[in-house]
Amino acid sequence: MSLNTKFYDNLEIRPPEERERALFAALPYFISEAQTKSPYFGRVLKGVNGIEINSREALTSLPVTRKSDLLNLQRENLPFGGLTTCKPGKLKRIYQSPGPIYDPEGYGDDWWGAARSLYAAGFRAGDILHNSFAYHLTPAGSILETGAAKVGRAVVPAGVGNTELQVRAIADIKPTGYAGTPSFLVTLLEKAMELGEDITTLSKAVVGGEALPPSLSKNIEGRGVCCVQIYASADLGCIGYESEACDGLIVEERLIIEIVRPGTNETVPEGDVGEVVATMFVPEYPLIRFGTGDLSAVMPGVSPCGRTNMRLKGWMGRADQTTKVKGMFVHPSQIADVIKRHPEIMKARLVVDQRDGIDVMTLNCEVEGASQLAGDKTRLDAIISSIQTVCKLKGEVCFAEPESLPNDGKVIDDMRKYD
Repeated sequence: MSLNTKFYDNLEIRPPEERERALFAALPYFISEAQTKSPYFGRVLKGVNGIEINSREALTSLPVTRKSDLLNLQRENLPFGGLTTCKPGKLKRIYQSPGPIYDPEGYGDDWWGAARSLYAAGFRAGDILHNSFAYHLTPAGSILETGAAKVGRAVVPAGVGNTELQVRAIADIKPTGYAGTPSFLVTLLEKAMELGEDITTLSKAVVGGEALPPSLSKNIEGRGVCCVQIYASADLGCIGYESEACDGLIVEERLIIEIVRPGTNETVPEGDVGEVVATMFVPEYPLIRFGTGDLSAVMPGVSPCGRTNMRLKGWMGRADQTTKVKGMFVHPSQIADVIKRHPEIMKARLVVDQRDGIDVMTLNCEVEGASQLAGDKTRLDAIISSIQTVCKLKGEVCFAEPESLPNDGKVIDDMRKYD
């Protein structure tokens, strides 16, 4: 911990050039270890002299492994596509994310790197965290729980759903903070008001898994909860986080972040929007130039809060048609799976939008006789059930006449605005 209690440790406030030297001094050894112990990186980095990869310029000579590649890599070599450096039985936990994609968790304190984000949000030892991130198969709940343990905080492992029970738990246990999606936090606050329960002990929140537009942030803070964002993924854990300055996402100290032109290995000029590519210094899962599929841009300068690491502008969409809804990725392949389950669907397009600040998915389906089928509750419910089974999310269904959907190749149309 830092001698200055405002900061988690002194790594956060070291000069940027000192951080850069430390990261790239460690990188050659890390790459050499990955080449030796990870079958995948041993293959794709064959012939690379790891000792020579000691600068950003040298790093750009290596290929980008994209999240979208994991589906095929893992199908060919279950469960991790040969990326890990140890056998599955040597890991602490194994998760399944939508796709499905399998994600490892190793041993060690704060393996996901979330403690720093919680500390920046004002959480300290002795606080109680109400954790509404999902625990079922996905690592979201564990990411925040292990970070809270490192900071010295108790956790209520609430998970998703069971709104009334969660409100009762908050009223009884009186946690000081919340972790989860911002939309579910609003749901809890509104349900507490409806039930007449006092949950005003919740004074701070770390939210993620979906965008936090200004309107939603204002709604939450207007109810007395100071809200900051964490940017995390099932592959990398914490990538970045907001501080009290709320001026960009500060990159987690264990990562090297690049912004590359989507679909290429080339970095973009500072400030340009591109794909977030991360190199993560974790021995069990050595991700080297891992393309997240998320779009963002680097902000100039350092944060007003005093932390000196690179800042990202935030989540600015996806480099492919994959999108994220309520903390869960939705892939075009999943929509194809839903269509296959219902032969009457000729073509479909998933539209993601917001209604009163809450994400809403609607699957528009071209079917013969759409106007007659609009009131067919049995058929609608069957497709809705398939969406929930395949995507692990609730969605609505709207029937459309044949050839009425746009012919633009889009399977997923994300209409959300974050201004």
